[in-house]
Amino acid sequence: MGLGPASHHSFFATAPPTNAIPQDPRRLKDPATRAQMGQEVMEFLVQRNFELEMKHTLTHKSMSSPIQKDFNMAFQFLYHCIDPAYRFQKTIDAEVPPLLKQMRYPFEKNISKSQLVAVGGNNWSTFLGLLHWMMQLAKMMEHYSIGTYDDACAEAGYDTAADRITFEFLSDAYRTWLSVEDDEEDEEEAQKLIQPHVEAMAAKFEQANQHNLEQVRLLEAEGKALEDQIEELSKSAPRLAKLDEQIKVLEDDREKFEAYNSTLVAKVDKYEHRTKVLEEEIVRVEQELAEAEEDRRNLQDMVDQQGITVQDIDRMNTERKRLQAGVESTAIRLEECREIVHGKESDAGQKLAALEEAVSRYNSLGYQIGIIPSEAPNAHGQRYEMMLTVNQGPDFGNSQMNSSQASDSDRLLADSSNGYQPHHLLNLDLRGSVKNNIVSLRKEISERRSTALEQDMNNHDLLDKIKEAIDDKQAEVETLGHRVRAAEEEFEKTKEITNAQKMASDTQIEKMEKELARMRANLTESVQLMEQREMNTNLEYVFLRTVFLRTLDDRPANLFSRYEQLTVRSNALREELHTELERMLNDIIKFKVHVQSSLEGYEEFVAQEVEAECEEQEAAEAAEAAEMAELQDGMEE
Repeated sequence: MGLGPASHHSFFATAPPTNAIPQDPRRLKDPATRAQMGQEVMEFLVQRNFELEMKHTLTHKSMSSPIQKDFNMAFQFLYHCIDPAYRFQKTIDAEVPPLLKQMRYPFEKNISKSQLVAVGGNNWSTFLGLLHWMMQLAKMMEHYSIGTYDDACAEAGYDTAADRITFEFLSDAYRTWLSVEDDEEDEEEAQKLIQPHVEAMAAKFEQANQHNLEQVRLLEAEGKALEDQIEELSKSAPRLAKLDEQIKVLEDDREKFEAYNSTLVAKVDKYEHRTKVLEEEIVRVEQELAEAEEDRRNLQDMVDQQGITVQDIDRMNTERKRLQAGVESTAIRLEECREIVHGKESDAGQKLAALEEAVSRYNSLGYQIGIIPSEAPNAHGQRYEMMLTVNQGPDFGNSQMNSSQASDSDRLLADSSNGYQPHHLLNLDLRGSVKNNIVSLRKEISERRSTALEQDMNNHDLLDKIKEAIDDKQAEVETLGHRVRAAEEEFEKTKEITNAQKMASDTQIEKMEKELARMRANLTESVQLMEQREMNTNLEYVFLRTVFLRTLDDRPANLFSRYEQLTVRSNALREELHTELERMLNDIIKFKVHVQSSLEGYEEFVAQEVEAECEEQEAAEAAEAAEMAELQDGMEE
């Protein structure tokens, strides 16, 4: 198997990025995690001489509360560790997004251009995670370049030799291409520069494939030997096929013969068993025949001793048949009578069970309508509970033994000869006083029912009105909820806009502070220059005064006028410098006051918006609580 660039699956191949915004699994909001990441990034930068190469000093707050320049310098340095030949030419918000896509940073969609120009504050954890990921990528590339992962890849079954050869070729060729001047556009010259790298890569691939080529030669020799053996064996193929056919036929015959033998053995066992059974049956029949002959002889001897003739025996047989027929007819009639009695008893039992059920239902309804027991509200002190008086359990066995007599304990009879009468079973006069009282109670309950129905209708009307009021209040509550949600959305939008404006203001303030520092430096230089000019003017004044005193006797008028001009000029220059200094100080103070007033205005605006939203929400909740209280009061009334 070759080791060419396209002959295997790369160990460093990655899946294509998805369109969805991924969630960062790292706990970037955890202070301990951020402190650990910041410490690792800081140690990495210190070990790689960050301050010496980037000419930028890092402080202990650079990884907790950094400024924009700290992030820019750290990002450029880490990317140079990944791609040393890259040159940053644009602004940070234009450079970073393409580089993140090129590096396949898994969370590059979570970073926007507006965040890149205002690094710090709440979004610093996102950029700290980015710097930490770039640091790990740089370390991995360093380890890969020195072959740290080769053993692990080999144990996992990945061959990285081809990847390493290709990586070295691309790196060397890229450096050579960068060393070429931009004005050299000759393709042949560029090809000549790249050709040594191509030849070196081919030599490395040839050397790496040398071991595989030796294995291929050994396998080819072994395959040729196996082909010779196959050819020798193929010459004796017809004889082997004929022998295989004979063996197959013999195997089929053996299987058929074994099946036939098994069938015969089963038949022999079956016939032997049948023979034994028949022999036992013959012996038993012979014994029975001998016993029957012996009985016949004994009976014949007994008949001969009694002196009974054949006619007497025939007559006795005829009489026995007649009596047997009479017994059978009597048994049939007895069975019919028993069936009739059983039917009557079943009907009586069913009616008695129906009566018991009716009594139980009557008592249950009496309990429900409140007339049972006598202390019930609708009983008015009278007893309406019905009781069924019957004998104990039935005794049908005695009835079956002697159908003409009945037991005292028979449940279906009042006594041994009579059935039940109504006054025997029930303890109340249902058609008399009970019926009249129930009719009166029915009329009373009907009147009470009519009154209850009227009151129920009134309650239903009141309930419908309350329900309509509740629906109206619910609609108002939903409307207020929509307004609250809209206000919350507006508040979130305002908050985001305010945060963005605050971040922009912070950036502008930072720029203004830098400009103020520069202006202060210029002002100091201007003051020093003015002081120097003032000293020169004083020296010139002293010199002129000396000259004036020496030549006062010769030209007093001219010298005096020149002295006055120089004095006026120095005073004017001094006033001009003081005026310019005061103007610059006033501009700086006005700008600072403007920035402070703007920040105070933003804070007051945000506070007012928050207070207004809270007041509206509290008012809505108070109104809802008041309406619910009114509804509850109405329902209680």
